[in-house]
Amino acid sequence: MTFLLAVLTALLLLPASGRATAPDETAAGNLSPASLPVRGLAIEAPKPAGLDAFLHFIEDDLAPAGFNLLILRVDWNYAYECHPELRDPDPLSRNDVKRIVALCRRSGIRLVPQINLLGHQSWATQTHALLRAYPQFDETPSVKTENYTSWPNADGLYCKSYCPLHPEVHDVVFPLVDELCDAFEADAFHAGMDEVFYIGMDECPRCHGRDKAELFAGEVTCIHDHLAEKGRQLMIWGDRLLDGRTTGLGEWEASYNDTWRAVDLIPKDVFICDWHYERADLTGIYFATKGFPVAECGYRNPAVCRQQIRDMVRFRQQTTPETAALLQGYIHTIWSGADSFLRRYNAMKAGQDPTDSGRRPYDADRDDVRALMEVMAAFTERDTD
Repeated sequence: MTFLLAVLTALLLLPASGRATAPDETAAGNLSPASLPVRGLAIEAPKPAGLDAFLHFIEDDLAPAGFNLLILRVDWNYAYECHPELRDPDPLSRNDVKRIVALCRRSGIRLVPQINLLGHQSWATQTHALLRAYPQFDETPSVKTENYTSWPNADGLYCKSYCPLHPEVHDVVFPLVDELCDAFEADAFHAGMDEVFYIGMDECPRCHGRDKAELFAGEVTCIHDHLAEKGRQLMIWGDRLLDGRTTGLGEWEASYNDTWRAVDLIPKDVFICDWHYERADLTGIYFATKGFPVAECGYRNPAVCRQQIRDMVRFRQQTTPETAALLQGYIHTIWSGADSFLRRYNAMKAGQDPTDSGRRPYDADRDDVRALMEVMAAFTERDTD
């Protein structure tokens, strides 16, 4: 990072309350495609039993609010033909997916499926399908998920990773990616790749001693190049490409294990989803000055989400056409199950108590519903102030 870019980044990372406000900062105007080209939602794909409710949500809520991108975390919730051993119980069928595809096409919504690649191969005590079926891909086989208690722990276990250098891993992963993209008729694929803590580990006979940034960049590039063969774009979360110590962003929203240097090693057409949930940190500018298309991503803090939308519109107004073209817009994220979230969302719309026990502790949270409603209001109001 050059001195000038370091100074620019430091200035941009000031919290919103500490930044000077231009006279027209909050006057975003109508959020047309010209002012905010990407207006997205990233959410878990529904189970078959919740599909009808999810389709109503797209038609009755997302489309009227101006959303034009829907990223669906599918993972193993699809009836894969190439690797049926990796299906979740009761997964979405191809016909189910085609119903989503048809509605999104009618609604002008770009549909992008996601499988978490590299990291997030487990959650708490549960190992997900890929490493259950192919334990030889595990980067840290000595670490047992069934022993997980909480974070932090002696094993440094948050989520498992697969080994990016295993000679057979892409022979399994890439057919899954291709089949899912074909079913979704997608021109892009989201590979996740966030919060990768296990990479280049000493116990791995292939990765031991290797540069973690090069390992991460190698996997991003490998996935990118595979998708490019069929004209598809790669999307990933941006946290592993940020230096957590220099920026003060920490080890969750950014990297402590040196993967951040991969930002200079990966193809420039990778779409970066730049998530920040507690503050409206301005790292989107950093990615754009590196040459990447980027969108800011919020979650359950309504004020932060609205500030991220304001900032993105302002950036696009106050920079060069070349940089503005890379500052693509805003993608809202939901991290509870889609079915649980929609129960709470619909209850809150009806003025009822949205509390839902859910399958994860934060499924009972109301703030994610309020934040999405705030984003919908921002997308449809005359300005975002």
